[in-house]
Amino acid sequence: MSEHSKVGTVGLVLHPRKPVDDSVAAILAATGGHPVRVVARERDRDRLPDGVGTVADDRFAADVDGIIALGGDGTILGAMRLVVARPVPILGVNHGNLGFLAEVSPPELPAALARLAAGDFTIERHAGLAANAGPAELATGFGFNDVVLARTGRSGAVSVDLSVNDVRFGYYRADAVIVATPTGSTAYNHAAGGPILSPSSDAVVVTPVAPMAGIARSVVLGAGDRVSFTVAEDSAPIAVDVDGTAGAILHPGDRITTTLRRDAGEIVRFSAAEHASRSRVKLSLLDLPLRPDQLLELIPPEMRQRAHEAIAGRDT
Repeated sequence: MSEHSKVGTVGLVLHPRKPVDDSVAAILAATGGHPVRVVARERDRDRLPDGVGTVADDRFAADVDGIIALGGDGTILGAMRLVVARPVPILGVNHGNLGFLAEVSPPELPAALARLAAGDFTIERHAGLAANAGPAELATGFGFNDVVLARTGRSGAVSVDLSVNDVRFGYYRADAVIVATPTGSTAYNHAAGGPILSPSSDAVVVTPVAPMAGIARSVVLGAGDRVSFTVAEDSAPIAVDVDGTAGAILHPGDRITTTLRRDAGEIVRFSAAEHASRSRVKLSLLDLPLRPDQLLELIPPEMRQRAHEAIAGRDT
């Protein structure tokens, strides 16, 4: 048994709305008879079957040796933030949509758990952004995808001065400004026309959304760079979002700084090559001007029928 497989307490992080009962049942079946404790946060008590213990929300991160996140990318990012002070391996099970961070789908979970028990997996380490603001205080001070500065209403613009390592670099006037990690470069940054960073790169990318003046293109900066924004006098109030969660409202004169922290999160991978291949397919789907049901119309009827039969057979 490998060092990674010596997990005494497995924590579950659940999607806030979607049903995940089948996956929880698969986890309990796989851990039954083994010296493994399965726990979740107190907030999810009403959604849990017998066999899953609960711990106080503020004790969860200290108690678990590994996490299974049942949801989409938002759920997995939330799990990573929970244990940022003490990173542990996280297996993402995709109960969401595209799920770039997820490693398996619910039907694949039993086989994945067997591989975990056998130590047949690797750890993919992720960098994150530590953020702090003044005088406003951020509700969420760490993100693995991005930190976004966006206008709060329909009028006005985000107007901020950019400094890198306390050296003035230029200014932005735009609908929003995104600071993204390599992981987050495929999210809002990509949708805004920013470049995709290699997962192995030590870098962050700053991308304006609908720029009106100032810096109009993405800027890629190094991992050691301290990236700061000072809100200009002509700026509208700015809403700071960290990984899509509300952080704070900034006003003229306020300042926010982000720094990249290496190895802040650990994601379980069974095959890095297969995951990279799936991610490329998912990215290509995002670039297509068709919805999923419209894509099906392009597939010949006989192939559609075979696909439906294969899915039905897998689910029985």
